[in-house]
Amino acid sequence: MPTTPKGSLTVTLDGTNRTTTLPLLGGTIGPEVADIRRLYSDLGVFTYDIGYGGTAATESRITYIDGDEGILLYRGYPIEQLAENSNFLEVSYLLLYGELPNAAQMAEFTHGVTNHTMLHEQIRRFFEGFRRDAHPMAVMCGVVGALSAFYHENLDTSDPRQREIAAFRLIAKVPTIAAWAYKYRVGQPLMYPRNDLGYAENFLYMLNAVPTEPWKSNPVLSKAMDLIMILHADHEQNASTSTVRLIGSTGANPYAAVAGGIAALWGPAHGGANEAVLKMLAEIGTPENIPDFIAQVKDKGSHTKLMGFGHRVYKNFDPRAKIMKETCHAVLAELGIKNDPTLAMAMEMERIALEDDYFVSRKLYPNVDFYSGIILKAMGIPTEMFTVLFAVARTVGWVSQWKEMIEDPAQRIGRPRQIYTGEAPRDYAPLDTRG
Repeated sequence: MPTTPKGSLTVTLDGTNRTTTLPLLGGTIGPEVADIRRLYSDLGVFTYDIGYGGTAATESRITYIDGDEGILLYRGYPIEQLAENSNFLEVSYLLLYGELPNAAQMAEFTHGVTNHTMLHEQIRRFFEGFRRDAHPMAVMCGVVGALSAFYHENLDTSDPRQREIAAFRLIAKVPTIAAWAYKYRVGQPLMYPRNDLGYAENFLYMLNAVPTEPWKSNPVLSKAMDLIMILHADHEQNASTSTVRLIGSTGANPYAAVAGGIAALWGPAHGGANEAVLKMLAEIGTPENIPDFIAQVKDKGSHTKLMGFGHRVYKNFDPRAKIMKETCHAVLAELGIKNDPTLAMAMEMERIALEDDYFVSRKLYPNVDFYSGIILKAMGIPTEMFTVLFAVARTVGWVSQWKEMIEDPAQRIGRPRQIYTGEAPRDYAPLDTRG
């Protein structure tokens, strides 16, 4: 995946006559980057970038974000166009292969995924090893990581066909694992997937159906779930995606890499944000308490955090939030929800954020987590499942990024460096001489 040379950057080490020239590289769009790989060999220094916020660790053709302009592209396609016209499986094909499929390719891909939706029957027993009150994300980490023990015959990552089979299995089986984690937690029978249903529709079926009565699909809710999945499918080199790439760079199997991504996503600063939104609203209590809460947020001396507003990358309106807002109101209307106090507070918080100069001037707009949390609550999905749903959607992004990394001839095992601030070299002292 060659980048385009854009010039060079000359760096001189102060107090010496040592100088190096670093190539400036440019992608299709986005800022230029300095290739610093010769910095240590030429000048004997590393770069220091906590959290890698200013460091490009890889080249990628999959996702592009412009946080200042509020732009998100999957393989060059604006997220707004995909959300309006596409569906999750078509977007999955796009992320994996780089182009939108034709009708024959779409049919073949859909069959390839749905052919793998069932889990090995012994995995049912694996669930029984967890406590009933285990967090579903803990179950997800364990079961996804264990898939390599049940599907160990296609783990040669150097074989393109085996990589594709592993990709199909992960995209197909993670929703089943997620639904079973929920069913096991609430003590209901585990529902097998139905391949006659769409991807998001089938997931809702496995979550909500019971053997004792027929399950009726709701097109509005199925569309909302499909849209949530599209909007969360990939998001460039975030913490969980970088984790998947780092694990995959060691040659580990894709199930282990995705299990690591799930573990990273579990963090409240990453995938747990929509759960944190509802926790915040519950702590506020009633809409009448919102002004006091907002005052605490504005108070610099207060440690009150505003969840679901603003974004680390987007310094403008999160483009996914604009789409999710419309879906949120459509779901609430479909379900006839008018008097839920938590949802009433959420709507009031939204109104304030769009009108209050404190929020507008700081570009603290509601983000995708704010609206997705409201939608999922309205659909009756418990908060502990929110991050699980995020993992279901993001699996295709993780797999696409893993596949791209494996196929990149320039890829090396990840090995960040550090600034050592511990003790200088010192001699060992025998135990009886220590004070």
